[in-house]
Amino acid sequence: MRLAALSLLVPDYDVGIAFFCGGLGFTLNEDIDQGHKRWVTVSPPAGGPRLVLARPEDAAQRAALGNQAGGRVWLFLQTEDFTRDAARITTAGGRFEEAPRHEPYGTVAVWRDPFGNRWDLIQPAP
Repeated sequence: MRLAALSLLVPDYDVGIAFFCGGLGFTLNEDIDQGHKRWVTVSPPAGGPRLVLARPEDAAQRAALGNQAGGRVWLFLQTEDFTRDAARITTAGGRFEEAPRHEPYGTVAVWRDPFGNRWDLIQPAP
């Protein structure tokens, strides 16, 4: 077995695609109209599990938008160039909550995507 995908609530499919693909350079793998919803998957440029972009369908899902992990960081984006990708995230509409810090495992900073989800951007230590 392997982890193939994670579902991520976004307010609208096209807004999610614009941020991840247009802003961060993710690949749009699938965008299939299913009538009442779409099957949209994107993947990071260097690979890894896909994100299934999901539009909230009821009040409970709308309330969870940006808070799927109860306020914790739950998505971890790894980079080989922290400065480059931090600038790309900011330009695309992400917001860093802290300055980069240097930990034994690498350079890391917490940021939020435009939808409120908390991420770590991590450049592993050499």
